[in-house]
Amino acid sequence: DVPVCILPETVSTNANARALLLRGGAHGSLVVAARQTGGRGRMGRAFCSEEGGLYMSLLLRGAWPAGQLTTLCAVAVCRALERCGVQPGIKWTNDLVLGTKKICGILTELTVEAESGTVDSIVAGIGVNVRQRPEDFPEELRAIAGSVYSETGLELSRARLAAEMVRALDEMYLDWQRDPRAYLSDYRARCVTVGRPVRVVRGEDVRTGFAEAVDDDFALVVRWEDGTRETVT
Repeated sequence: DVPVCILPETVSTNANARALLLRGGAHGSLVVAARQTGGRGRMGRAFCSEEGGLYMSLLLRGAWPAGQLTTLCAVAVCRALERCGVQPGIKWTNDLVLGTKKICGILTELTVEAESGTVDSIVAGIGVNVRQRPEDFPEELRAIAGSVYSETGLELSRARLAAEMVRALDEMYLDWQRDPRAYLSDYRARCVTVGRPVRVVRGEDVRTGFAEAVDDDFALVVRWEDGTRETVT
């Protein structure tokens, strides 16, 4: 009993969902599009959102762990893809990959209650590359971006995947209410970053090390080249 808005094209499903939020949109309101003309990723980067993908944003009201929601969503989207016969991994923190190619990005945007300073609503934006061919991506992205089709040969129904994603996100919401760390073991099992060398970029500072583990707050434990360890959030 919540609004579902399905669009052939939009600038950004997150922008649509934020507009719903400002109009008093209900918890669980959903915007789905087949193409975005102004998709965004983390730190304001552009997110390639051409025809062949599935782009959706979900409005979530209530108190949420702002630092953990993207990791919870990553597990939920993995589960949805697995139900469709695809076995992605999670590149910390929240990119889904098949082999070396990124097939999904997640961007969460939160609003904070002014007086208490607590998170009172979140827009969870998820973009999955479903049916694109390699030539559908800009040349500069072809080495790092892929789709379910380009990496597996499977031609998934975007309608079915959308339904599975909504079901998995609903399950995530209920599971998190019962146990905030319910998805931790699933996240660890799917995280392909652990056990590999990593490069951590913080502005102009770039350090290399080895990813040893995901801690109980979904942060990455890194051993630097000098032998010291740090928890990276």
